[in-house]
Amino acid sequence: MSDSLERFRWLDADENECPLGGIFSVSFFRGLDPGEVLRRFGAVSPRRRRRMSFGELRDRVAGFLSESDGGDGGGYVAVRKEGEWSVALELWGWEATLPDVTDGLSLGCEMVAVTRHDYAEHSFVHAVDGNIVTGFNPHVPSYRHGSDPDGLNSLIREIGFDPEHEEMCLDEPMAMTFALAAGITGVPFTPGTLERPMLVGDVRDVWDVRDVWAATA
Repeated sequence: MSDSLERFRWLDADENECPLGGIFSVSFFRGLDPGEVLRRFGAVSPRRRRRMSFGELRDRVAGFLSESDGGDGGGYVAVRKEGEWSVALELWGWEATLPDVTDGLSLGCEMVAVTRHDYAEHSFVHAVDGNIVTGFNPHVPSYRHGSDPDGLNSLIREIGFDPEHEEMCLDEPMAMTFALAAGITGVPFTPGTLERPMLVGDVRDVWDVRDVWAATA
């Protein structure tokens, strides 16, 4: 079990020690390029996108949070290509795992997303073409939902957990779910991911991404 989780334990670190903080979402999109992913998050115009380092992204998000109450998310989404997947990062964000948003983000593709939210609930979703196939709270992965709640059971067992253990409450929920995401996508989300430039979209004035989809349909 330790080998399967070791490279993901940094994602469970205290919010003051984890470079992503205590609220973030990471989502993986198979077959979509970064521009299309940003469009789905609401950064429709290319003028709303630019390449940034992780440090620049973190500064932009911190600036936005100082101007807002934090209830509107981090205001930016960063994406980079990893093989056949695009990986999106929302600092101080949670859009990707909101059920109605997941449905739209995953249209025409396969999507995996993990949200850490230290002040609400963590979340994991695996969706295909607008349908949540498997979802659960990473603290208690035995309580799953979706069109095929048991579809990932073999992968969960490979990581070293019993998906049917109802009393299981994980001490390292992010490590487990990011190991599972890597098992599905083949893309491990490691600290090295943050060392490379990302295409960042400005979504500060996007209050509901579903309105953007309706306007651009």
